[in-house]
Amino acid sequence: MSALKRIALLLIIIGAINWGLIGLFQFDLVAALFGGGEQSGAFARVIYTLVGISGLICLSLLFKPSEELADRREPRAER
Repeated sequence: MSALKRIALLLIIIGAINWGLIGLFQFDLVAALFGGGEQSGAFARVIYTLVGISGLICLSLLFKPSEELADRREPRAER
């Protein structure tokens, strides 16, 4: 996995944890850390945008065959 995809995956995990906190406790960690408690803060909006772009980048992982599975497949017997 490329470094870009690893960073994108990390941002998606951060976004998922943030959404979990919002759902469970109505607490937006990203806004609290970077926006002064508001989702309209400029830096918080940048973080939200990066998480969204990361989701689009990692969407390709959903449709990419796993390299681990490809390596484990046994060769077919020739007929």
